Amino acid sequence: MSDPTRAARRTVLAAGASVLAGGVLTACGETDGTKPASEGGSAPTTQNSASASSSAPAGDANALIKSLEVPVGGGTVLKAEKLVVTQPTAGDFRCFTAVCPHQGCLVSKVEAGTIDCPCHGSKFNATDGSVIKGPATKPLEEKKITVSPAGGISLA
Repeated sequence: MSDPTRAARRTVLAAGASVLAGGVLTACGETDGTKPASEGGSAPTTQNSASASSSAPAGDANALIKSLEVPVGGGTVLKAEKLVVTQPTAGDFRCFTAVCPHQGCLVSKVEAGTIDCPCHGSKFNATDGSVIKGPATKPLEEKKITVSPAGGISLA
């Protein structure tokens, strides 16, 4: 003989688990038509400078930023994406994580050839991400990017 209360409880628990799993998958999945970065997609873009998504040509819809927004000899920190895009020399674009490996602070600026962390004063080379001044002992992780003919810079 089966216990109707036990069967009903199992049904309720199974339904609850299914709803919870669906919510978790939605939070990690394609809620806005984009794939998560872990699946080769990109997260919605927001940056310190003007929004690339609103001013980018149609072919650059997934661009992080436009090349014109990255100064030669400097760079732009994209806080929401936790990335920093630099242009050490004209037409040479680089991208690094904006998370300082010392204690996880976000770098705040690119100036005079360095990417600077405001928390403890670490400085990184804007060309290769290497440590110029500690306390950080590890370089910023470089990210592969592409620059479209229209000037949109995207993660590769």
